[in-house]
Amino acid sequence: MLSRVAENLYWMTRYMERAENTARLINATSQVLLDLPRGASFGWDVLIKVVGLDELFREHYAAYDENSIMRFLINDEKNPSSILSCIHNARENSRTLREILPRTAWERINALYLFINGRASHAIDRSRRYNILEEIIERRQSVVGLLADCMSHDVAFQFIRIGRFLERADMTTRIVDINAAVLVPRQQVPEDPAMALLWMGVLKSLNAYQMYRRHASVHVRGGDVVNFLLKDPHFPRTVRYCLDELESCVSQLPHNGPPLKLLRIAQRRIAGMRVDGLTPVQRHEYLDAAQADLARVHAAIAGEYFNFNEQGQGQGAGKTAVAG
Repeated sequence: MLSRVAENLYWMTRYMERAENTARLINATSQVLLDLPRGASFGWDVLIKVVGLDELFREHYAAYDENSIMRFLINDEKNPSSILSCIHNARENSRTLREILPRTAWERINALYLFINGRASHAIDRSRRYNILEEIIERRQSVVGLLADCMSHDVAFQFIRIGRFLERADMTTRIVDINAAVLVPRQQVPEDPAMALLWMGVLKSLNAYQMYRRHASVHVRGGDVVNFLLKDPHFPRTVRYCLDELESCVSQLPHNGPPLKLLRIAQRRIAGMRVDGLTPVQRHEYLDAAQADLARVHAAIAGEYFNFNEQGQGQGAGKTAVAG
């Protein structure tokens, strides 16, 4: 398999995962802000902090208001991580993979792009946003299910899984990091109902609320939420689960020494984190280091298997074969 094929599979999946994660984050935050008591000091700007695009946002928008943030995250073509941009980039990558992917997968990705391209501007409107974003989530999940059921689980499929779980782990660390920084210092009263709503929103942004209550606690507490989202070995959106899946994928590839070594460093860091004993500053430093671990894993995978493209568009012209 050519390295450019591996790279395009990887980025196709990262972009699709990023689009779904952003849609989930917007819907969960929208619901939380509606439920909060009047005067609660928690706003839309948290979304920009989670995706790490403050500087780009400030270049194009004057205020952190709802409409500006929704436009930036949903359909701003100047934002390479907007939902519209991600689906467009995933579509462009999948266009080159028709000999690799099941035909229906290309058709569904193309249909998803046409759907979001035609409705993205309507999603700025709060009254229509939830249903449009839920449709995006469901359509993206149908692609994941199709690939799992109708594609050979060979080397090509491992690059699809690597892209998915690396992107997912990165988003989970960002959501935990930013929300812990914002919420933990404000949580003066442990049973404050407003704080429980905010932490519930964190769980719902990762579709984790029911599984948290099943496996961790019926009560929503900040420390328990952070611990669950980082360390639970069974829920598919926790950092530990993603790292374990990445190790499984990379173990099936040739020449996997450097990325496997870095993955195991990341696994040890998460396993060794003691949430309850950390100050907010220490927690941020720990999660910042975990995000740096993920960036190094990406760089090792790109260096070993792709003709590395710093723009991350998956359009390299590599000639190296990826055997397996």
